[in-house]
Amino acid sequence: MTTAVWRRRTPRAQLLSWVGWLGFVTLTVFCWEQMTRETIWSFVADAPTQASDIGSRMVPPRWSYVSVLWKPLWDTLNMATLGTALGVVMAVPIAFLAARNTTPSTLLLRPLALFVIVASRSINALIWALLLVAILGPGLLPGIIAIALRSIGFVAKLLYEAIEEIDRAPVDAIVSTGAPRASVVAYGIVPQILPAFVGISVFRWDINIRESTVLGLVGAGGIGLQLEASLNTLAWPQVSVILLAILSTVVLGEWVSAKIRHALL
Repeated sequence: MTTAVWRRRTPRAQLLSWVGWLGFVTLTVFCWEQMTRETIWSFVADAPTQASDIGSRMVPPRWSYVSVLWKPLWDTLNMATLGTALGVVMAVPIAFLAARNTTPSTLLLRPLALFVIVASRSINALIWALLLVAILGPGLLPGIIAIALRSIGFVAKLLYEAIEEIDRAPVDAIVSTGAPRASVVAYGIVPQILPAFVGISVFRWDINIRESTVLGLVGAGGIGLQLEASLNTLAWPQVSVILLAILSTVVLGEWVSAKIRHALL
C-alpha cells in the first residue's frame, strides 16, 4: 500500500512558479540595466560627500529669512484651499454622471465623465502648472487651476464609487412617492454620501497643501518660488528655513484636516 505524500504544488505548478520567478528576475535586471546605462557611477560614489557638504552649508538656518516667507506661505495655503474648492465643485456633477445608478446616459455621458476622471488623474499637478504658466503667465492663478484640475479626478472617482455603493431602499421609497429627480438626489442620495464627500474633500485639501508647496518651482507662485530662488543662488541657509517652513505647513495641514474629519464625521 502506497502512502500519499502531500505537496504544496504539483510538479507542473512548481515548474510554472520557477519559470515565473525567472522571468521576473530577468525583467528586473533588464529594466535596471536600461535605467542605469547612462549613470556615471563615480558621481554616485561621491554623492554622500556632496550631500554632507550641502548639509553642512544649510546649518545653521538663516532664521531672519522667516519674515520673508509669511506671504508666500499664505499664498500657498490659499492656492491649496481655492484649488480644492474649485476642483470639488467641478467633481460633484462629474461623479454623478460617472456613477451607474445616477448617470442619465451609460452610453455617452458616463464614458465621457470617466474619461475626464482618468485624464485628470493621469497628469500631475506640476505638469498642469507648467502648461498653465505657459498659457496664463506666472502667478497664483495657474497654480489654483492646476490644483483644481488635478483634484477633479481624485474627488470624482472616490465620490462616484460612494454613490454606486448607496443603499437603494431609501431611494426607491422616495421614487415611489412620485418625487422629482432632484428630490430623489437631495433626500435619497446626498445624505448617504455626505460623510464620504466631506472626508474626501478634506483629504484632498491635505494632499493639495503638499502639492502647492512645489508649484512655485515652475512659476505658479507660493513658497516654491522662494525655494527656487534660494536654490538658484545657492543660499543654503535660506533653503533649510524654507524646507522647515514647508514641513511645518504640511504638519499643520495634516493636524487641521484630522480635526475637521473628526468633528464632521
